[in-house]
Amino acid sequence: MATRTPIYEGKAKQLFEGPEPGTLIQHFKDDATAFNNKKKGTIRGKGVINNRISEYIMENLTDMGIPNHFIKTINMREQLVYALEIIPLEVIVRNVAAGSFTERFGIDEGQPLGLPIVEYCLKNDKLGDPFLSEELIYAFDIAEPIELEEIRMQAMRVNDYVSGLFHGIGIRLIDFKLEFGRHYDEEGRSRILLADEISPDSCRLWDIKTDEKMDKDRFRRDLGDIEEAYQEVAKRLGVLPNADVTTFDTTKEKPAKKAAAKKKPSPKGKKKS
Repeated sequence: MATRTPIYEGKAKQLFEGPEPGTLIQHFKDDATAFNNKKKGTIRGKGVINNRISEYIMENLTDMGIPNHFIKTINMREQLVYALEIIPLEVIVRNVAAGSFTERFGIDEGQPLGLPIVEYCLKNDKLGDPFLSEELIYAFDIAEPIELEEIRMQAMRVNDYVSGLFHGIGIRLIDFKLEFGRHYDEEGRSRILLADEISPDSCRLWDIKTDEKMDKDRFRRDLGDIEEAYQEVAKRLGVLPNADVTTFDTTKEKPAKKAAAKKKPSPKGKKKS
């Protein structure tokens, strides 16, 4: 394999220089982190599943006219995406009270919020991803008012689609995190595109009938059966219907070796080239 130029490595993904100008290769890792990188671990096969789930959702968002960075899947763990100038905001859409929201407002987890709530955080682990008002976003020159309006509108459209998608397979979308970036054309004009991923890493997903958690909260809260929960989401979406991702060696892109089956010798004992 040719040596690739690394561009960025985050907690769950790596970015490499793409084959064409303005493109990147996004590699999904099995690494898992929580609480601003204070808790670390590995969820075997997570990268394969998140790649497939995010691919499926991004393709459908494209069909709906919601612009995003996804171009195509390269292999089980990698996507070709547009290179963006990432806006340092985490955009959180909440449909049901959960996580830090319940602690901040002293309400019970699972309480419906009536209307979706959009919150903004500064994307900065060292500062603990502090919450931002729209005024602070403008004061810190993070985004222009017209850009933030576009981000909010796209986030609400994504919420409508993804909520319906998961509801149709018996899963409730509790909340999720999105990232956006600026994509520049040849004349230097920018356009806001959805970036990053949409997966059980970035969403809270509960089974509609049982309220069983099917996302990274299983890792955060030491609930066990983490790999099984991710696989169940993928199974219901139909993106890995016949694949057992636990058979994949997480350090490579090829399936782990199994016991070799006996093969018939090729004619004259020669191997095919």
